[in-house]
Amino acid sequence: MADEILTELTERFGSGDKALEPDVVAELRSIMRLHELSVEDMYYKWDAYCIKMDANDMKVSLATLRPFKQDLQDSLERSNRAQVHIKTEKRVSATPRTATKTNNDVYGMLDGLTTPGPGRSAKSSSARRRQLETPSVSRVKAEPMSSPLKQGDQQSSSLPPSSFHDRLNAGEVVAILNEKLPVPEPPIAPFSESRILVTVGSDRKKWGYKTLAMKLSEAAEILDDRIEEFAKLVMEHHKLDELAFGSAARQGTTEIVAVGRIASDSSEGKLNQASLVLETSSSTGNAFRVPLNLKQLRGYQFFPGQIVAFKGINASGKEFAVHQVLDIPLLPSAASSPPELEAHRNRLRGGPDAMDSDTDPLPLNIIFASGPYTADDNLDFEPLHTLCNRAADTYADALVLCGPFLDSEHPLIASGDFDLPDDVAFEPDTATMTTVFKHLISPALNRLASANPQINILLVPSVRDVIDKHVSWPQAPFAGRKELGLPKKTSIIGNPMTVNFNETILGISTQDVLWELRQEELVGGRPSDPDLLPRLSKHLIEQRHFFPLYPPSDRSRLPKTGTETGVPPGAMLDVSYLKLAEIMRTRPDILVLPSALPPFVEIVQNVVVINPGYLSKRRGAGTYAKMALYPPDTSQPQIGDLMAHSVFTRARVEITRI
Repeated sequence: MADEILTELTERFGSGDKALEPDVVAELRSIMRLHELSVEDMYYKWDAYCIKMDANDMKVSLATLRPFKQDLQDSLERSNRAQVHIKTEKRVSATPRTATKTNNDVYGMLDGLTTPGPGRSAKSSSARRRQLETPSVSRVKAEPMSSPLKQGDQQSSSLPPSSFHDRLNAGEVVAILNEKLPVPEPPIAPFSESRILVTVGSDRKKWGYKTLAMKLSEAAEILDDRIEEFAKLVMEHHKLDELAFGSAARQGTTEIVAVGRIASDSSEGKLNQASLVLETSSSTGNAFRVPLNLKQLRGYQFFPGQIVAFKGINASGKEFAVHQVLDIPLLPSAASSPPELEAHRNRLRGGPDAMDSDTDPLPLNIIFASGPYTADDNLDFEPLHTLCNRAADTYADALVLCGPFLDSEHPLIASGDFDLPDDVAFEPDTATMTTVFKHLISPALNRLASANPQINILLVPSVRDVIDKHVSWPQAPFAGRKELGLPKKTSIIGNPMTVNFNETILGISTQDVLWELRQEELVGGRPSDPDLLPRLSKHLIEQRHFFPLYPPSDRSRLPKTGTETGVPPGAMLDVSYLKLAEIMRTRPDILVLPSALPPFVEIVQNVVVINPGYLSKRRGAGTYAKMALYPPDTSQPQIGDLMAHSVFTRARVEITRI
């Protein structure tokens, strides 16, 4: 057993083939015993600690483990103090219920252990508090009670119940891009016409494929074709002769160019230098896999599924010695013709009489947010209501909402242990999750549309959305707008999808590829991109795909959820249709990638990459992103007949706490 733990510690915390120092192993074992942690749980806590300390490549040593150990101890003490405070608060403030008891519960002994039935009212504490508070001034009228059931009294919850109204630092900006651009003043009234022309960049019919019907032959062909396509790109970009290419698995004494897919020779565990292999295509190398020797590289960053091009030699027939990593050519930057840009610029005026044509139009106001949209202990969706208030007050031009909306991993949704509000009229025998969406989420969006009629609302599903019958990724849009009771100017798109807002190209995916790349990436030596978050985003741009990782991470290594098992559904890839997730023709101007990693906004290869964070955390408020996109400059130099969009120079983006 001790040997197994040592092996797992080395695999998780070791660096390449280098063994852990005995003192380091002893300290790791001490932390495991003190906090009753498994190796895997301790690794996740170490990973979170590194992110918190903004030291993504922190080495494991006694000097770094001791502060980590103290941090765990401090977190445990804070948690214990919070639990004691909550228990004391409940004991002091508890009041007897005056409602009439039924079902022979004469003394109220079952109170709190049963779910309110259709005829009972169980208003949440947040709803009672909201009735006593002075309402805030907003263009959206009162926020109706969404869910009468809270989970705070359930014994299964080890964390204190959340209170959205008691959140700290609301409105605080945690990250900003292009701070030099001024903060625009919101208009004094809504525009008479919509300032955004929304164009979806894919045929919706392609996404309606049959799920759970993947054939191995089709999947293998898709994976093989991807290697062949990249081989052609490398040959054209580097101006190489076809004879320069060969199979990395074939023994030879001549240096060749080998294109293939990074893989691991083990089906379990994280990719490491010892398990690293290159998978060849069926036409070039009969799909053989060959170990890689990276000793001649100063630094590298690889992940399973990455398509790479190497210069090297396989002299022994046992391994391919890599001499050089060839660059994969990037897609061209997004560009449009000057007349098209001028037409989009004029659209920003919001109507013929909205503004003097001699002045610059106001910048677009776009808000990005990602689910979950409510905390684990309720279905009030208070963060969503607050976000819609902000969008109404500032007359936002577009609101982009990424799923999950009704999260399959929400404890109340997963258990089905909740009621709809008392004032909702529905037929219990025919109610579905579409009914729940219609009465818990749609009202907030409808009030927003009433206050700001010209706003464009974009909904992007998630594989964790219970209302979507399409259970695979790439994922088709969920049920129609009318069934869900959504406003007319609402668009429901697939996941992932490329969308045009006027000339601006947005790439959006709700699959948390950044987290999975963080878990699976192998970094050695001195990598060319030392900063973690831009490097992870760059993988998608270079690989021309919204999910270049293959195979995806094991579900047990993903962030824990609030359900009984705590294991999320995972990536749920349908490999046969992964071509639907390719980034085609040009690089997007903006890439929206919601993730459990810390929210950020970065410029990567002239692409604005945004992780807005989650609007609601499991036990607290989250973050969202707001963008002020200034009009295109039609006087800039042209590239041939086209003019680059250069969104990264004219977009001010702020990551803000809700």
